Formats: sequence, structure tokens, C-alpha cells
Amino acid sequence: MNPLHADPAFAKMAGFDRPILHGLASYGVVCKAVVDGVLDGDPTRVKSFSVRFAGSLYPGETIETSVWRDGTTLTLLATCPERDGQPVLTHATMELR
Repeated sequence: MNPLHADPAFAKMAGFDRPILHGLASYGVVCKAVVDGVLDGDPTRVKSFSVRFAGSLYPGETIETSVWRDGTTLTLLATCPERDGQPVLTHATMELR
């Protein structure tokens, strides 16, 4: 367990107002949103999902995801509107079956 995601005092020592959301949580939220919104809720259509963790989020903040499709490749960008569109996940691609 990383205290950065659970301990308010530790998060403050690391320069955050409070514990931040774990990067894998944002990864999962974005993956689920794309599967539900683009792939008709069918996770078996995902061959691979690769991202670069680019920014932190606090629990409860919004993740806005843009998706571009080129054949069987989806290119994604996830940002946080509450932080003026700061990137959360970049260099993100999802390969489809």
C-alpha cells in the first residue's frame, strides 16, 4: 500500500492537498468508459491498452476522455476538466480484436 493514496499527512508531505487517486484507478475508469461508450460494453474486443500516466487526480474529480479511431486502433487522451484540462493519461492506445 502506498501511503500517498491513503494517508493525508503523507500526501501533504509529498506536496498534495490530500491523498491522490492511484494511477491504475484512472487507467481502469478510462478503460471501462471506452469499453462502454465505444465498444458496446464488450471487454473481449480489447486486445491491449497502453497509457502514459501524465497527471494526478483527487478522488471525485472528473476524467474526460477523447477517442479517435483508425481501423482497429483507438487513440485516447484523458484530461481533468476541474484542472483546466490537465492531462491525466496520454500516449494512450487501445488495440481492438
